Amino acid sequence: MISLLNVSKWYGEHRVLTDCSAYIGRGEVVVICGPSGSGKSTLIKTVNGLEPVQQGEIVVAGTPVTTTALNRKKPDLVKLRARVGMVFQHFELFPHLNVCQNLMLAQMRVLHRSRDEAADKARALLQRVGMRAHEDKFPSQLSGGQQQRVAIARALSMDPVAMLFDEPTSALDPEMVNEVLDVMTGLAQEGMTMLCVTHEMGFARRVANRVVFMDQGAIVEDEAKEVFFDRPRSARAREFLSRILH
Repeated sequence: MISLLNVSKWYGEHRVLTDCSAYIGRGEVVVICGPSGSGKSTLIKTVNGLEPVQQGEIVVAGTPVTTTALNRKKPDLVKLRARVGMVFQHFELFPHLNVCQNLMLAQMRVLHRSRDEAADKARALLQRVGMRAHEDKFPSQLSGGQQQRVAIARALSMDPVAMLFDEPTSALDPEMVNEVLDVMTGLAQEGMTMLCVTHEMGFARRVANRVVFMDQGAIVEDEAKEVFFDRPRSARAREFLSRILH
């Protein structure tokens, strides 16, 4: 579903990603973890073209995201982002629209659904994430956990083939984290392809198929979750786990 081959990126002379390669199969849940500043968020944003890269190839569901010597055609990023849902650390909801309208807007503008079709889809997804009773509220009237569940529903309203999560719980109060992780767990159990940047190691142990560990812009380990947690190969991963699990 998602293929990254030798992806590298620079900000000026500073190299933030170094020859990153990873493959995420259909229905797989892959967690990306690592210390702050290791390039996790930058890497996940390259998957739908939010962060352009200077080197390497990225393909999502058969569609090239990057231009190469063999493929110089610029990708249709609007079309790509409609197929790859993304949930950010901060909720990015439109403050002047109510919950239901937040889910309807892109459906009508990008997928050209009728207002009634978009509303029906929005309400079904709000029911799915436990937010149907709040459909007429505005984002400012919701808790952080509620806003993030709405953001997930909004991404799902575009019928994505894969979902990207960039530290979706890091801005939440601790008691709100589980309500968001429960929604993500449900998606994983339904077979959604998911790439998640997170420090929630309990979620990774419970849901992930694989764990990608990054440090200083490079992928240090890419292992099945059992291997990563029980017998990590690198000293850096062992150090990271000893700190975060403790």
